[in-house]
Amino acid sequence: MDAERPPAPGARTGTRGGPTHRRGAVGFRGGGGAVTLVAAYRGDNMALSRREFLKLAGVHTGLLAAGAASLETERAAPPAAAASDVVVVGAGAFGGWTALHLRDLGASVTLVDQHGPGNSRATSGGETRGVRTSYGERETWIRWANEAIGRWRQWDDEWGRELKLRLFFPTGDLILRPEWDPWLMASQQHWDRLEVPHEILTYDEARYRYPQVSLEGMRVFVHEVNAGVVRARRACEAVAEVFRRNGGETIIARAALGRRSGDRLLDVDLTPGRRLAAETFVFACGPWLPKVFPEVMGTRLRTPMGHVYYYATPPGDNRFTFPNMPSYNVPGITGWPALPPDYRGFRVRTGGRPPADPDETTRWIDGEFLDRPRAFLAERFPMLRDAPLLETRACHYELSVDRNFIVDRHPAFSNVWIAGGGSAEGFKFGPVVGEYVARRVLGVETDPALTDEFRLKDEEFEEVDNEKHE
Repeated sequence: MDAERPPAPGARTGTRGGPTHRRGAVGFRGGGGAVTLVAAYRGDNMALSRREFLKLAGVHTGLLAAGAASLETERAAPPAAAASDVVVVGAGAFGGWTALHLRDLGASVTLVDQHGPGNSRATSGGETRGVRTSYGERETWIRWANEAIGRWRQWDDEWGRELKLRLFFPTGDLILRPEWDPWLMASQQHWDRLEVPHEILTYDEARYRYPQVSLEGMRVFVHEVNAGVVRARRACEAVAEVFRRNGGETIIARAALGRRSGDRLLDVDLTPGRRLAAETFVFACGPWLPKVFPEVMGTRLRTPMGHVYYYATPPGDNRFTFPNMPSYNVPGITGWPALPPDYRGFRVRTGGRPPADPDETTRWIDGEFLDRPRAFLAERFPMLRDAPLLETRACHYELSVDRNFIVDRHPAFSNVWIAGGGSAEGFKFGPVVGEYVARRVLGVETDPALTDEFRLKDEEFEEVDNEKHE
């Protein structure tokens, strides 16, 4: 194999100033973008009062919040519930973080989720999710993902000891390609400008660092230094627990649209339970959004399934465990090493099944899908070609038409917001997206470019192909 460095733009590494924080606050302040605006309107020691919140929220503003359950106590919906400033439906990455930021800003928030944070049906309910910044031409995503890495680190610094839980593991990410492609070149150009640390390796350098990886057929080797992996379901549980400690209320129930008056939603119907009223409602329901709002979201989201496999690492061999190898990204497949303290296995993620109802799908992966990840191991990690398969996971994604986030008002309601369209990448952005949504619905975030980027697009999917596997 040709060991020469492939033609490529020169690499440049850099370090961004990390965000600062104070104990008990969620609105970290740091190096530009979304974070700087928090300090601008909030001040170092000031949260919105309830009166200020209601003034900002008004009749034309809504808040995104997500249902979450306490790690200590989860309760069923009561027969009747008092009104909150905000009701948030959905306790995943977008909803949970948004609720936490809203609570930090002084709003009274009730989180509602039908199964609880981190449950096995949720898109955010898997064991782990990667955090990287390689997104080609998507500058906002690269900037926000880079900011999110700092937020995940800050969370562990702030809450790790108290919750006795580590969420973020700085694995780095190794990108392998047979040649430079537009996606990777655009990513590197943005990295250079934003000073995101990365390295372009020669074949010999990559082979020396990562002898457990077969580099056959590859000529481009890029290492994103600060990328990592987060324990996903535990993160959702932890965010919900901190939300509860900060005075938020959690309810485990299924929520449906309730009564309305003109263009305002008055309440949601809970099952089990009755009605839950609020000034504002935010629906961050992931793949359930087309079921909650079929007329609006039914043709604007697709909900295919992704498959994840965890393989046993060789006894006494730590080359496939953190911190001895990075996460990896090859065309069509991603994964990472086994993580402490439980070392559930070496992770491989592939495509999966076509769109379906998230309430009805089986999350077990049948044997017909096992050949592809096994062939991948034989090709890229030959020492694991016969490794026992320990666990599988399957979750629904919600892909928007333009593969971008959706943060916008419901077109028929002045006090209902939709937050979704994570497009298989949303989890990592939770700390940053949650803050953005909270500011957005309060009328604090007014950047017209971002408003347009995340608006509910007019374009729709022509037809859901239930025969095609994603």
